[in-house]
Amino acid sequence: MRVPRIGELLVAQGILRQSEVDAVLERQQTQDRPFGVLCEEMFGIDPTIIEGAWTDQYRALAHTFDADFARVDATAAALVTARQAWQFRFFPLRFEHGAVVAATTPAHLARACRFASSVLGLPAIFVVVDSHELSSALETHYPIDGLDVRTVQSLHGMNGNTRT
Repeated sequence: MRVPRIGELLVAQGILRQSEVDAVLERQQTQDRPFGVLCEEMFGIDPTIIEGAWTDQYRALAHTFDADFARVDATAAALVTARQAWQFRFFPLRFEHGAVVAATTPAHLARACRFASSVLGLPAIFVVVDSHELSSALETHYPIDGLDVRTVQSLHGMNGNTRT
């Protein structure tokens, strides 16, 4: 399966023209900087648009991994508290190749990634699942009274708190 490049996604969405993608790629040859950062600087692209394209790109890749909630590694599960699991929609499943494999929803992928890198300080591989699948796993492994699928479907953290 071929994963689309961020530039391809931005062209398909009408955000950039191919000539602009080419200009960013040319600049990348002299500056070792992320494609999205250069798009923001060179063409004023909103960072949330870049993040959305990155999420789409990651989702295309993430479907190759398995979210086996029946066989959760206890060491991985112990990485987070119940509050963190629900707040960041981050369900650690196991370790592979020095990274934690965790499940999250498409809408929460960027947030879960930031949590893994900034709070846990670990590289992460994400399995993208739907809200019902994640909420069922969270209810089983990280139960908190009053939290359910509506909590997972919300774009904000618990009680509307979006801060890490």
